[in-house]
Amino acid sequence: MVKKKSSLFGAVALAGSLLLAGCGGGGGESTSSGGSEGGGEAANPEFLSVLTGGTTGTYYPLGGAMAQIIETETGIDTTAESSQASAANMTALADGGGQIAFVQTDTAFYAAEGTNMFEGEVIDTVSAIGALYPETIQLVTTEGTGITSFEDLAGKSVSVGAPGSGTYINAEQLLEIHGMTMDDIKAQNLDFAESQESLQAGQIEAAFITAGTPTGAVESLSATADVAIVPVAKDKADALIEKYPYYAHDTVPADTYGIPEEVPTVSVLAMLVVQNDLSEDLVYDITKAIYENTDKIQHAKAAFIKPETALEGIGIPVHPGAQKYFDEVNQ
Repeated sequence: MVKKKSSLFGAVALAGSLLLAGCGGGGGESTSSGGSEGGGEAANPEFLSVLTGGTTGTYYPLGGAMAQIIETETGIDTTAESSQASAANMTALADGGGQIAFVQTDTAFYAAEGTNMFEGEVIDTVSAIGALYPETIQLVTTEGTGITSFEDLAGKSVSVGAPGSGTYINAEQLLEIHGMTMDDIKAQNLDFAESQESLQAGQIEAAFITAGTPTGAVESLSATADVAIVPVAKDKADALIEKYPYYAHDTVPADTYGIPEEVPTVSVLAMLVVQNDLSEDLVYDITKAIYENTDKIQHAKAAFIKPETALEGIGIPVHPGAQKYFDEVNQ
């Protein structure tokens, strides 16, 4: 399920990803051929597990709603499971620890290419269902810390995400574009809930949070403290996107967490992935269930989940069942 990196595979995956990033959508060219390993070996299982993230993030509530929808529409018992999110979810699916998972698009690309937290190991038994919504990189602090820029992080205690997480890589790359490394800060490997608690207690001074806004952990923090989001200047965002094209410009809207003005930042995309060996018919039904019942998802990010944008930014193969659905509805 996980195999040593092949230079040919990596080159093909990289070329495909850059093409997709450059055109901003149209995942069609990279879909059916790469996903051809899946789509038929497994009959419908008796149980489906949807791997999400921490209970205070965005994946968990969305996953719970989607699990209910999938169970209702397919008749298969489906449960949302909390997890360590993107990187852990890719590994778990490859090892058979779940069938469906939430993953950042950048993390899925690293797994397919065998880079960063997947250095030397390629996961090629997992394919995409589709993109969901922007995952905003939020550098969260509180009033009184004196942190108003990335440069102010020097020497400070900063949560950079759970070890091996997508958030950790986002933090590393944003520090890099600001001329810094992890050695310039006192890096703390905390998940979102731990980051919230540590900021409240004054044990850390800032935290990287990569999640859809509003994020539960940051909302909880804002109930007891004045939250501030550190901006990413346009020139820095442009430089980041040029080097790592799976990023996009984004903002944290005014009034989120009580902040008075919109704050510029960057984002990656949240996506759903699935084990390749689930049948084409089942994945078609799962995809249809999710994208045609977003009105049943009581979260602000549901408004972003649309079939017409589901293949944008996808840098890994799309499962044939999902591709079949999008081909039908996006004619």
